[in-house]
Amino acid sequence: MFIGELSRRTGVSTRGLRYYEEQGLLRPQRRASGYREFDDSDTATVRRIRILLAAGLNTELIREVLPCMADEGSILAPTCEEMAQDLKHEHERLSRSIEQLQAAHAMLGSIIHAGRRA
Repeated sequence: MFIGELSRRTGVSTRGLRYYEEQGLLRPQRRASGYREFDDSDTATVRRIRILLAAGLNTELIREVLPCMADEGSILAPTCEEMAQDLKHEHERLSRSIEQLQAAHAMLGSIIHAGRRA
């Protein structure tokens, strides 16, 4: 299928699909005319990419863990132990970021509240 059809099937814009290709997440075949040709399996790959992006992973990490992801219904599961460790580290990093954002949020709230009293 061509990029337009993959876009329709996945809901991802053609621009987004080209970006995934640039990042090494999709590897379509190229026809002699230069047109990209995708397999039916690329639909599932795009779905996995979207899930991993929604989980807060960057495309560099997604490129590493994507081959070790299996569909488990509506979620993914790592099939390689080393990838599970990478995901655990990313989870810990996100937890630290959340804590920092919550502290910044509380501080900003205090500043706003103090400004109302002034």
